[in-house]
Amino acid sequence: MDDRKALSATAERAGILPRRAMTKMLGAACGGIALYAGLPARATLTTSRDYTSRRPPASERRFTSPAVEEKIVEVRRAISDPELAWLFENCFPNTLDTTVEFAVRGGRPDTLVITGDIPAMWLRDSTAQVTPYLPLARHDARLKELIAGVINRQTRCILIDPYANAFSFGRAGACPWGEHDQTKTRPELCERKWEVDSLCYPVRLAHAYWRATGDTSCFDADFRQAGRLVLQTFREQQRKSGPGPYAFQRQAASPYDTLPLDGRGNPTRPVGLIHSGFRPSDDACVYPLLVPSNFFAVVALKQLAELHDSAFGDRAFAGECRSLAQEVSDALARHAVVRHPARGLIWAYEVDGFGNSLMMDDANVPSLLSLPYLGCCPPGDPVYRRTRAFVLSEDNPYFFRGRAGEGVGGPHVGLGMVWPLGVTMRALTSEDEGEIAFCLRMLKATHAGTGFMHEAFSKDDPAKFTRSWFAWANTLFGELILHVHSTRPGLLGPGSGRA
Repeated sequence: MDDRKALSATAERAGILPRRAMTKMLGAACGGIALYAGLPARATLTTSRDYTSRRPPASERRFTSPAVEEKIVEVRRAISDPELAWLFENCFPNTLDTTVEFAVRGGRPDTLVITGDIPAMWLRDSTAQVTPYLPLARHDARLKELIAGVINRQTRCILIDPYANAFSFGRAGACPWGEHDQTKTRPELCERKWEVDSLCYPVRLAHAYWRATGDTSCFDADFRQAGRLVLQTFREQQRKSGPGPYAFQRQAASPYDTLPLDGRGNPTRPVGLIHSGFRPSDDACVYPLLVPSNFFAVVALKQLAELHDSAFGDRAFAGECRSLAQEVSDALARHAVVRHPARGLIWAYEVDGFGNSLMMDDANVPSLLSLPYLGCCPPGDPVYRRTRAFVLSEDNPYFFRGRAGEGVGGPHVGLGMVWPLGVTMRALTSEDEGEIAFCLRMLKATHAGTGFMHEAFSKDDPAKFTRSWFAWANTLFGELILHVHSTRPGLLGPGSGRA
């Protein structure tokens, strides 16, 4: 706690916004004011015309993929705006350039993926950081091996502790804020915040890898055991016969860093939904039945079933996964839809099974906004359309609009802070070209001259931002550009005048 207070005090003295319990803030001043169509007037932009690559020198990059490098060249040529092309070149390879440690251990690939400025591996982040490279893995054997190594490392993580969200593997000082947590911990853990999505993301990666490459070499006995732990943990956290084995408490200034009632969370009625202690932002749930994560669990269970059915011929286990997926899906239909006074029937963010609900959304994924991206519903679903309208309005208490931009944030770094993850996800889930172009302009206008995406920026001044090295946000931005390049290339090409 003393170290965290010292970091916060240092940040405050520097005039930088503190990020709760994680890292120092980094602000970068940028000058110049421009008017962009559709953006709030006085959006602050970099005036630099020096679009020199911000990537590390080739000799200092952690991993180089010829397929990724070729894709960067191809897409850059298709982007008429030099600043947007520069951002793509910097951001898309950022995970490979700076965050991976690849090795072969025991004859099997093994890849550690840190988040960036926090030298630890989150199951969520590590999946999201490498997923955009999957379409290229079929053409690059070494890249395929690196991603297989991520799957192997994630399998190891789940076998160590299926309730943990992040792993430091004994790196001294990697996660000082979690050193005195009151929970069942181990030396390999960074922190042990139970988040439903932490078990969904590795399944998502394994399934996508299998679909992209056809390779099953990383799906060994350990992988299958990890899959059984996923199912077991989800069942435990339905809490049909008691609270289960997990509890977590932390001596913290913020109530979002600990769980009430002896570390079990607020009361619920068991209705078939899976309980989550924390959100994908690592903030504690108010009501433990976190709706976006339960939607994600339904998809992950179906993916796990398909893997075991098609790749392993284990129809019995596949049937168990599908049965739980159906149970959770039915419970969502009964308990997750609520009536908003202005928006009508929408999905709540959290519920408790007693009839109470929390109407909001958070930028971190899974979110309500991200449900089509994760395969949870089609973008045209009527409930999703109404929920989306709510999320992207000031009816959502964590939607912020200011002089620099607008978007979804969350309580993690405070009010008035827009997360580029949310802006990027808005574009990835949009079917409207104007909205996609609007998001591209906003992302280009709010990197504060750094050439990279950040965790969050002030709605009124993007020079006030958190986390200068946040690889998930960078790689997801790269994924957005690839998506636009393949589906709506006119938004990037000459004469579009829109991005």
